[in-house]
Amino acid sequence: MFYPLELYIGLRYTRAKRRHGYISVFSLISILSVAVGVAALIIVLSVMNGFQKELRERILGMASHATIMPLVGKLEKWPDVLKQSQTHAEVLGAAPYIEGEVMLQGQHVSGSVIRGVLPEQEIEVSEVAGKIIDGDFGALRAGEFGIVLGRELALMLAVSVGEKVTVITPQTSSTPIGVMPRFKRFTVVGVFEVGMYEYDRTMAFMHMADAAKLLRLGAGITGIRLKLNDMDRARQVANELVQTLEEHYWVSDWTRRHANFFKAVQLEKKVMTVIVSIILFVAALAIISTLIMVVTDKQGDIAILRTLGLAPSSVMSVFIVQGVTIGVIGILSGILLGSVIAINVEHIVGFIEQLFNTKFLRPDIYYISDLPSDLQSSDVIMISLIAFFLCTFATLIPSWFAARVQPAEALRYE
Repeated sequence: MFYPLELYIGLRYTRAKRRHGYISVFSLISILSVAVGVAALIIVLSVMNGFQKELRERILGMASHATIMPLVGKLEKWPDVLKQSQTHAEVLGAAPYIEGEVMLQGQHVSGSVIRGVLPEQEIEVSEVAGKIIDGDFGALRAGEFGIVLGRELALMLAVSVGEKVTVITPQTSSTPIGVMPRFKRFTVVGVFEVGMYEYDRTMAFMHMADAAKLLRLGAGITGIRLKLNDMDRARQVANELVQTLEEHYWVSDWTRRHANFFKAVQLEKKVMTVIVSIILFVAALAIISTLIMVVTDKQGDIAILRTLGLAPSSVMSVFIVQGVTIGVIGILSGILLGSVIAINVEHIVGFIEQLFNTKFLRPDIYYISDLPSDLQSSDVIMISLIAFFLCTFATLIPSWFAARVQPAEALRYE
């Protein structure tokens, strides 16, 4: 015999035909329950990871990984700070910017956040140049007073490329007729769409020299935006930059600026994990039911084994082996099924949408109209361990009942 006795008998019971056929059906149902639970968890977490990754890429396509700003006022010696920041090994790109809140007037009026940039350097820290859907981001030139609007903002103002918008600033100018707000006419040279309403509805770009004149900043700027080699190390790099810069500056990173948003996504992911884990709990109950029926069906066999000298602990081990075997088969099947679906979920959803001529995520309502997926091995391992623990725990109660079977009572009616 190549296996310990308990393992041999447990595997034999798993393969053997039962006196009552419905027990085999319940064993199959238990395996399917575990497989469906594991597959559902893998698919849900993969889709949640996909949405989180997609949103993070869209946000960080516009927001900087880290930002250097003065403690008060404006950043005057920014060329020196720019060179110092670029010496850090993790910094891939750096670009100065000017930012302020203004009113834009086209055919309608809307509030906006303008960002003055140097187009040739801005492409090093953001993806806005690649998100232009009309016009040209490179058309922002000093002294020409061009402006690039977000798609939703352009729709709100009812303007398009080539048309004029009036930029009204909070600063005022004294005139013979009294104090008047400062304003300047700009020409729309481009429209961008990044897929985030926060940016598409409120953001506008212009050349940094034009923004400095408009906001009366002179040679000063608002700050310097940085792109890092590893965005996950943004907080550590920010702390290192604070120590290496010659003067005192405020260095912020994306984990601080968007902390609430990403915490909300993480919380939603955890809640979904708990909800879908209920399926695994139901699968564990199915294993308990199946093993209890097996114990009832095999009472005579248990009594004979006990009579031959098999200890109660060994009887427990037999049925633990059987339950764990059912769980392992279900887990492996669930991993295979869930991984295949998670990898191909976009194609599967696309096929279903085409088959029923519908759209689950309509592009006119949701910015993410496809169903992204990001299968991570850590999630698969975690799900497998949780499922294995539940399946193993579920075998203890039926196995305990099996160990308490009295040989004389069980064989009385055999």
